[in-house]
Amino acid sequence: MEKELSILLAKLQGIAQTGKKFGKDIFDQERYEELSVVAKELTHLIYPTLSEQELSIFFDKDEGYATPKVDVRAVIFDQEGKLLLVKEKSDHSWSLPGGWADIGYSPKEIAEKEAFEETGIKVKATRLIAVLDKAKHDYPPSLTYVYKFFIRCEAETQTIQPGIETSEAAYFDLKEILALSLSENRVIKENYYMLFQDYQENNNEIICD
Repeated sequence: MEKELSILLAKLQGIAQTGKKFGKDIFDQERYEELSVVAKELTHLIYPTLSEQELSIFFDKDEGYATPKVDVRAVIFDQEGKLLLVKEKSDHSWSLPGGWADIGYSPKEIAEKEAFEETGIKVKATRLIAVLDKAKHDYPPSLTYVYKFFIRCEAETQTIQPGIETSEAAYFDLKEILALSLSENRVIKENYYMLFQDYQENNNEIICD
């Protein structure tokens, strides 16, 4: 139920945000602004632990036509078929290197940049593995509507050096990964099964919701 509520709130906010940008007159603007206020109040009731700053980021910082945010993850296997993960300082859990897409960078460039910043390894992005709609999979509830890009990368250097946001980085096989404390807001177990299957079958098919 919580996940369904978070999706509905994201849709409600998207309608309000888009309406404030493209409303035909002042009366439309007032209605959509009121809708945004109602959405924020509902969110606060459902998620009382959210701070005013977090609510403001979600409801007030974005403008224009509402679109999903893009999360890019770098998929890096070593010669033994193990997958490179990083331990996030924010939640002390493991995930694939990656993060929000930055303006001015292509998806491949984001994967390369995030991999280097979080692991110290220079990589070359080679192909898109999957584009997933986060709401259609078993991720924890989120107010932000997200598309997730998984991009295969080849390591060009080997020396691991964790970055500002990560405390550790290491290669793991699937069994080892499933035993870790995973950062499931970022990457869930289902994704790791998908990535290892893609690596082992090497069929170059793109998975897209």
